[in-house]
Amino acid sequence: MATTVSSSAKAIARHIRIAPRKVRIVVDQIRGKQVDQALAILNFTPKAASPVVAKVLKSAVANAENNFQMDRDDLVVSEAMVDEGPTLKRAHPRFRGQMFAILKRTSHITIVVSEREG
Repeated sequence: MATTVSSSAKAIARHIRIAPRKVRIVVDQIRGKQVDQALAILNFTPKAASPVVAKVLKSAVANAENNFQMDRDDLVVSEAMVDEGPTLKRAHPRFRGQMFAILKRTSHITIVVSEREG
């Protein structure tokens, strides 16, 4: 089944305080799915990133409906990617005056929805 995509709308959430490798597990589940199916998957995924990804997806759908006059029933998650944001560096004291680094990673989540034809 070959589908062609016309226009697209996107939403980006930056500086999310969840490690990118944890968010990618959630994002990989919704890539290529219809919007309603993707939201249903996110509602029942027991991960901390699920509500954040759902919020970005809803924002992308709202952008598509309001800015590009697309029909919600025809929207598909065409692209979903997670990039690494700035890392917060914290110190944890250890024995004999040493210090170990704690890296608190952040994520940039981008979701692109587009209309499916056919």
